[in-house]
Amino acid sequence: MSHSEEEKIALEHQAAKLFMRWYERNTGKTIRHIWHNNPIRPDVSCLLEGEPLDLEIAHLYGDEPEAMAILGRDLTNKTRAALHKLESEPADSRLLQALNRILENKSGKKYKSKRVWLVIRNAHPAWSKEGIKALEHLITMPEPHAFEKVWIVGDMAGETGIVRLYP
Repeated sequence: MSHSEEEKIALEHQAAKLFMRWYERNTGKTIRHIWHNNPIRPDVSCLLEGEPLDLEIAHLYGDEPEAMAILGRDLTNKTRAALHKLESEPADSRLLQALNRILENKSGKKYKSKRVWLVIRNAHPAWSKEGIKALEHLITMPEPHAFEKVWIVGDMAGETGIVRLYP
């Protein structure tokens, strides 16, 4: 397994653990035991009150140049120029575009699973749980999709909680 694949799995597990901790805290329902899956299944599986539940994990960075900067990658001059250009765009419109892009990309996936929730972890420091909640009515949930529910973890560290985006 490559270093980038290992990093991706680690980020997915962190996001799943943060989500599960907040979900259990908010609902009082037990959610435990995560393990990673093969590509035909969602990223992570767990047990919600003893019943299998699969979680597809996504990270909300904005776009590729922002993701590289947030993840601490070495930035090329081209990436720096793209980041500079993004600074002139309103943060709320970029947030909405990024969320809708994730939903569009994930809605086309098919899984061998009975129950799938999409969990999006906000990794962008300029965006907040409250900002996401304020745009909730503008988010486009493409049809068809495989998700019973869609959730967002409000920040990278998981300090601000979770928000259900769908249904």
